[in-house]
Order: sequence, then C-alpha cells, then structure tokens
Amino acid sequence: MGDLRRKLDALYDEFNRADSAHDPVHLVRPYPDPADREVAGFLAAGLAFGRVASLMASIRYALDRMQPGPAAFVRRFHPARDAAALETFTHRWIRGVDLAALLWILRAMLETSGSLEQFFLAGLDPSAADVREALESFSSRARQIDLRPVYGRRPRSPRVTFFFPRPSTGSACKRLNLFLRWMVRRDAIDLGVWSRVPASQLVIPLDTHVVRVGRCLGLTRYKSPGWRMAADITASLREIDPADQVRYDFALCHVGMHGLCGFGRRGGDQKCPLRGICRPGRLRASQA
Repeated sequence: MGDLRRKLDALYDEFNRADSAHDPVHLVRPYPDPADREVAGFLAAGLAFGRVASLMASIRYALDRMQPGPAAFVRRFHPARDAAALETFTHRWIRGVDLAALLWILRAMLETSGSLEQFFLAGLDPSAADVREALESFSSRARQIDLRPVYGRRPRSPRVTFFFPRPSTGSACKRLNLFLRWMVRRDAIDLGVWSRVPASQLVIPLDTHVVRVGRCLGLTRYKSPGWRMAADITASLREIDPADQVRYDFALCHVGMHGLCGFGRRGGDQKCPLRGICRPGRLRASQA
C-alpha cells in the first residue's frame, strides 16, 4: 500500500495544476461569485458526458445564455419568458426543453433552500460513511418538483431526470459525484465552494477511465460499473487517504484520457505513470 500511495501522490502532484488537462471544471472557474460557481458547476458536471470537445461546446453554449450570471439567471428563470433562448440547445439526447427543465428545478432548489449546498445538506447525515443517502434524497426531492410549467403537462419519463440519478437504482451517479468533488474539495483543480460537506464522505466519480485504472490497480472486486464499484474503489482509496480519498480522481481519470494507460496497447504499461503497481493482467483475466 505504501508503494501505491507514493505513486498516486506523485500522480496527484503532477496533475494538480489548472493547466494540466482540458476539463469542464475550467469553464466554471472564471466565475468569481460562489453562487455562480455552484450553479455553473452543476450545469457543467451534468453535461459532462460524450466527447470532450462536444461537451465543452455544449457547456459554453448554455452558460453564454445565462446572463448576467448563472445564479441570477436561474433565480429569475421562467420557462414562458426565458425558455426560447435555449430552444436550439442540443447535447446528445438532451434538448433545449430539458435544459429549461433543469434550470426550473435549480430555481426551485434555490427558492426552497437559498443554495444548492443547503438543499443537499437537508439529506446529509454527518455520521454517514459516504454521501449515498444524501444523493438519494437530493435526487428524489428534485424529481418531485412540478415540471408542467416547462413541458406543459406532467411527463411520464422526462429526460431531465437524467441529471438526478439515484444510488438505489445501482447508478454510480458519476456526474453528481463529480459536481460534489468540485464543490467540496479545494486545490488547483477543485473549487471548494461548499464548506459543510466533508471530503471524507465523497465518492469517486466513476467514468470509463477510472473503472479501467481502478480494476488494473486492484482497487475493486467488482467487474460491472455502478454504485457498488464506485463505493468499492472509494473505500480502497480511503485506506490510503482517509480524509480526502477522492483527491486522486482527476489524475486517475486523465491518465486514461491522455492515453497513458497501457492496457490493450503495444508495450503494455511501459509509459504508464503507475507502471510497476498497475497490473493490466488483472483486467484481462477478469474478462476471459
């Protein structure tokens, strides 16, 4: 475990720079107001799926239309007046009306609690091992908000619920955990906007790259992505850093995104910064 910590700490130090990688969090950082960072961060994390160039363009498009700033725009947002500005928005299967529904939900959260942090805290048990139940509460309450002002009826399966997954369904809640990482942690990458959620309760945002590296490192016993795998990788990292286990996420993710992971490549892990402790054979054996 000592060798693993040294490698991960070195990797963290290497990537802990705002210019170390192209990432959607950098579209949130220019907002100096914490209220704007909170709203812009939720939007950016929620749209962080698909090709990087495409998702970055979609986030910019949405944020450019939220003037004079994301928080003020959401607080006064009304579909009858403001949804038209979003009509041409498209990101994968998300359309302008779904983005309008998301802003309507965020407005309800701000009206109810004053901030997204306060809305989240209503479901957080300070003694809980992680944020599982808080995420369950957060998404369940969000899903109860009346969307008829946006969709004109009560939709059976509105696409906006994509932004509010629940651990109880097995979802890894990747984008919500990414948002929490940005809001709770503070370093050269993460923004540290929130002050009342402990970093020790965070769960790693489980994307394709973290799944692959996590399995090669033996950080999880599970083969299929989902909440159990996310919690398992988090628990393994907690043994290395009990107070801030998710700090390794950005680096682990971008090892894969930058093509540094040796799995399935000629030469194996010769260029991987985790070589010597990463065992791609674990992953190959599990897939056999």
